[in-house]
Amino acid sequence: MHKVGVIMGSDSDLPVVEKAIHTLQELGIPTEVHVFSAHRTPEESRAFALGARKAGFGAILCAAGKAAHLAGAIAANTTLPVIGIPIKSSTLDGIDALLSTVQMPSGIPVATVAIDGAVNAALLAAEILAVSDPELAKRLDDRRRADTAKTLEKNAAIEAKYNH
Repeated sequence: MHKVGVIMGSDSDLPVVEKAIHTLQELGIPTEVHVFSAHRTPEESRAFALGARKAGFGAILCAAGKAAHLAGAIAANTTLPVIGIPIKSSTLDGIDALLSTVQMPSGIPVATVAIDGAVNAALLAAEILAVSDPELAKRLDDRRRADTAKTLEKNAAIEAKYNH
């Protein structure tokens, strides 16, 4: 199975990024986590991206706030799927990071999830890997069914309380 790289621009992003890490781990996907900055460690970021396919990665998650150029910088140096996670900051509530992540030039795609959308980023990476991994596809189906069951349990509780 391919592994997923999880890169954050700063260790202050970890509370959000941990949700992606835990989701990937729950699905049994090997994960490697790094702190690289598009601006403070451009050479290390580039080296990681250039070697990612050979190192066994199948997708890369990139979380960054504010200027949020990390996903684009990684995507510029690999043809692996890159999924950007814009991180909410106190400055513009993450809108700056969202726009910096989603507004990529033609030819350098970055899939982008919601602000602080780490779980969906992990699930999207898993779905990409599951295209060629039936066992992972089954684990994703099982998770989806479990999520449905939880929601229906909550519905039943609300109906019992309010629908007399």
